[in-house]
Amino acid sequence: MHITWFYTGDDGRSHFADIDVPAMTNLGITSHPTEGGPVRFREAAEGVLDFHPAPMRQLVIIITGVMEIEMGDGSKRAFRPGDVFLADDLTGQGHITRTFGGPRQTIQLGVPADVNVAQWRAG
Repeated sequence: MHITWFYTGDDGRSHFADIDVPAMTNLGITSHPTEGGPVRFREAAEGVLDFHPAPMRQLVIIITGVMEIEMGDGSKRAFRPGDVFLADDLTGQGHITRTFGGPRQTIQLGVPADVNVAQWRAG
């Protein structure tokens, strides 16, 4: 499964990376299990949240609306219903979040610190 990862680089800025979540293929395609973390449901109105780091290491699943993420270098990506990303930029400058196209609803799943995303394959 392809997802977008954003993380804090050595320069203190957030960056995008495309990765594939490792999967077991003996029963269809299922991701490897991880210990559960916090699960949150969120609704955000249209608007802009200026630079901020992620509040916790989390997978975010877009349910409704459109969410645009902008990094410190000016690069931007839009996420729509069904898209998943890993917010892992817990320190540094962080990212800008824009919500448009109506309210945005997301499910946020906490990811434990012992999950080594750097070992996931580059997409």
